Amino acid sequence: MASRGRRGGAPAREDERRRDERAEQQAPAPQGPVLPPPPPVDYGVFMHGLVQAMQTQAHTQAALQAQLEAQICLDGACERCTARKS
Repeated sequence: MASRGRRGGAPAREDERRRDERAEQQAPAPQGPVLPPPPPVDYGVFMHGLVQAMQTQAHTQAALQAQLEAQICLDGACERCTARKS
């Protein structure tokens, strides 16, 4: 047998060509215009914005928590407020 160690008897080049053809058939066709790559990211600016966003979130959360506690006290459901009224 001329193709020792290979099943099917197909030469190596023919197998490679078939594999390449299958890969081309399976690749999805691009849809719409091809866009240029995005600009490089300045990670210093990115991190600064991220820290600012996290600080803003923390301040907003603290303000909402204080507002909620004040509303609970106005409703008379807060233990501190009910103790003061007695």
